[in-house]
Amino acid sequence: MYKTKVIKIGHKKIGGNNPVLVQSMCNTDTRDIKATVKQIKELEKMGCEIIRVAVLDMKAARAIKKIKKQINIPLVADIHFDYRLAIESVKQGADKIRINPGNIGSLENLRKVVKACQNKKIPIRVGVNSGSLEQDVLKKYKMRVTPQGLVDSALKNIKLLEKMNFRNMVVSIKSTNVAHTIKAYEMIARKISYPLHLGVTEAGPPSVGIIKSSIGIGALLAQGIGDTIRVSLTGDSAEEVRVGWEILKSLKLRKKGVEIISCPTCGRTQIDLPKLVNQVEKALKDIKKEITVAVMGCAVNGPGEAREADIGVAGGKKTGIIFRRGKVIKTVKEKDILKELLKEIKKL
Repeated sequence: MYKTKVIKIGHKKIGGNNPVLVQSMCNTDTRDIKATVKQIKELEKMGCEIIRVAVLDMKAARAIKKIKKQINIPLVADIHFDYRLAIESVKQGADKIRINPGNIGSLENLRKVVKACQNKKIPIRVGVNSGSLEQDVLKKYKMRVTPQGLVDSALKNIKLLEKMNFRNMVVSIKSTNVAHTIKAYEMIARKISYPLHLGVTEAGPPSVGIIKSSIGIGALLAQGIGDTIRVSLTGDSAEEVRVGWEILKSLKLRKKGVEIISCPTCGRTQIDLPKLVNQVEKALKDIKKEITVAVMGCAVNGPGEAREADIGVAGGKKTGIIFRRGKVIKTVKEKDILKELLKEIKKL
């Protein structure tokens, strides 16, 4: 287990013994306040705990104050290159700034950003990724992105801030290469005590991005590395939040709502299991109670393999065996499975 220092982001805390938090990023134009607030509120309902917005210009930076008034979770301003946007974002009430200190301009400009953050007591995320490594780092490794290069870049930027007496930091070193991401985070976790923001950058569409993110983020969390996560997918940000929570739930790091256990089906299955699983998932999606529901194809994979489930059903020949904690409580006709299962869940 890697112990990191505690950093406060708005009313949330990461690091130390605090839970791993789920983040996402708006894909709206931050200057469109109405659309951005709408998306953030939708993500809040999904379980997003920290939200990031892109700050492209001064209008976007000045929108932060109005956005903040209408949301309930901490807001992070994502800035590249222009230090003035970082300072304005701080002035407008951002809870954290995400920059790459190496591309924010001169040391004097970086000092101005650091001073603004110190005055407001807000953290900086040192964000290094495979697409924005400094030229001197790339040259050192023959113009190739390597895990060591990512770590070198992050450590260089961390030292820049430490020399300015700034230690209110969160660090990320993301790569599009899953193996590189894992290795880089493993290396830096042994060298620093700042909280780590995990993710696989530009992971792609959900069909592949979910797999890459689950492997990369999951492999690190399983080692006790990581304090907050962002699943990066092309498309709906709500899916990023959903997948982030599923990663944490699968590792028993967090609990949230219903966990569904279901088997892959085989020749023993005599009910329409995929249809039933979809129906159960849809019926339970808004339930907040932390329960485990098993939907199994047959008695072989029923009460025995799913005995830890709070409630479950196993298919028979056009029937369903409903069980609680591995003990059978009733047998019902296939057409009544969903109704009877939901009835038993309500009793919980």
